[in-house]
This record gives sequence, structure tokens and C-alpha cells, in this order.
Amino acid sequence: METQKQSQHKTINWGIIGLGSIAHKFAKDLLTIEGANLLAVASRTQEKANVFASQYNATRAYSSYEALAHDENIDAVYIATPHALHKENTLLFLEHGIAVLCEKPFAMNSEEVNEMILKAREKNVLLMEALWTYFLPHYQHVLDLVKNETYGKLLNIEADFGFYRAFDNNARLFNKNLGGGSLLDIGIYPIFVALSTLGIPDKIEADATFFGNGADSTCQIKFHYQNNIMASLKSSLIEDTPTQATFHCKNGIIKINTMFHQPSTVTIIADGKEETIDFGYNTIGYNYEVIHFNQLLRDGKTESDIMTFEFSRNLIKLLDKVRNEIDLEY
Repeated sequence: METQKQSQHKTINWGIIGLGSIAHKFAKDLLTIEGANLLAVASRTQEKANVFASQYNATRAYSSYEALAHDENIDAVYIATPHALHKENTLLFLEHGIAVLCEKPFAMNSEEVNEMILKAREKNVLLMEALWTYFLPHYQHVLDLVKNETYGKLLNIEADFGFYRAFDNNARLFNKNLGGGSLLDIGIYPIFVALSTLGIPDKIEADATFFGNGADSTCQIKFHYQNNIMASLKSSLIEDTPTQATFHCKNGIIKINTMFHQPSTVTIIADGKEETIDFGYNTIGYNYEVIHFNQLLRDGKTESDIMTFEFSRNLIKLLDKVRNEIDLEY
């Protein structure tokens, strides 16, 4: 029987499914983590699995997700498949007793997310939404500043995420049936910023523009809170935007600089001075959520105390409400 001391030093054997660009970044950072081992990967084609496994020193490569789910040596799986497959893939691995770190958005809607959480609880298996920003040191630092009202009460937020991509009807990013479009793919990040700092809004306003296939190309969102506090949020696949998150407080401004959702710097403007904090990142940034997840597993936890089920439920509810406002159906 494994002792508590042994479990605290247990190497976590990982599997990855959905071997696209995010999976490559995740695998690269996984290699930097002590006590984490990429054991197996799976793709729909053996050739793709073989190439990925070779690149990141995984010893097993499978041509189906089901084959990886039957590997009894896998402790945890990272799901990086298209959004529309998250529920199906998550349920497969939970059914086999394998802990699941599922890429955001957790699923396509609240109903699917609730089904995933119920299955995790039924099986008593760890499940967490992989919204990596929550675990990045610069974002945790900003959360502390806001929570402690270091620069006074938070009055307003502005957060955007936008980049230009030439429209391609065959690409996952634009495929409405796979959850493509700006809202679920990148709009989730500005919404996450508002939810993690101001909570659930009292009122939501949203407008959108659409590609010819019905996927949203831009989304403009306003969250209204009590005392005239507001979050102005934006996502776009047709223009490059600053991709910053700015927190206007009573006695100063906290700004997460460009690409706020990934390792970035934080600028504080207060008392007539401006200071930029560099957090000295030396990884892509996926390692922070993995280290947290590994510790949860070693501690026998089945839910994160940071990315809680309640938070994931609230996040998908907000996405559902925005979709309702802009008449976007999948």
C-alpha cells in the first residue's frame, strides 16, 4: 500500500489527446516539470501520434482515444481536442478512472459541463478545466491587488482579445460545428477576467458580427454590476487588438500588458508614477496549471480549489447568456 510520503513524490504519468498546436505547447512545458512524465499520446492517425510521441519522448502512441483510455498506467489526461468533443472525450476518460484536465472552454454549454461534473463526482475522479491564465503568477498577483483593494475599490474593467486570421471554412477556428468563432475560442478570456474579479454581472449586453457560415467574427460585451461598475469586453478574429486587461481602481490603474492571458508583465499607474513588473517567466506558462493539478492528484483531491466546479459552471453560464444575447446557436 502506498504511503502518504510516497504519494507526495509520485510521478504522474500523463496522456495527451488532440495533438494540435496547444498540445505541443503543453507537452513542451510538461517536460520541464519534476514528477511529471508524458507516457502516451493519441491521435486519430497513427502517423501523427508517432511523430508527436517522438518529439516529446512519449513511450506510447495510440491511433485512438479509446486505446489511451484503456492504458492502465495513465494517471491523468490532457484533452486538447476541438470544443465540441470535450464532453464526449472527458466522459470517456472519467469512465476509466483517469483524471482529466480539459482545455477551455470546458464544453459547449452548461448542460454538457454539468454532465461532466456529475460523472466526475460519480466516479470520484479529479476533473478540472484547463484555463491556464488563472494559475499564472502575474494573474494571481493582480487578483491579490484587486481583492485586497491595494489601489482602492475596483470601478471598471476593460479586456480584449483579438487577432486577424484569413477566413478558412475548413479550419477549426472558424468551424461553427466545432465551437469555432471568437466567443468560445478567445472571448472566454475577457469574460474570465470579469468573472474572476467582479463576479457574476446583474445585466449583460452583447453585440456580434458574423462570418458567412454563422460563426461569430467579433463580439462586444458589457457586464453591468451594482454601483455603476462595468466590464467592457471584446473578442475578434478579424483585427489585431491590444489584448490587454485594464483594471481601473479608485486610486490607480492596474494593467496586464499585451497577451494578458499568457505570461506577461503588469503595469501599475498610481500616485503619478508608473511601474512595470516583470515576472521572469522562462516557460510558455502551461506548467503552472499542471503543477497545481499534479498536487491535487497526489493529495487525493477530486476538485481544484482555484478552478472550482462552481467557477467553471458560472463561466459557461455567462458564455451561454452572451450567446443568447447575440443569437448564436451551435
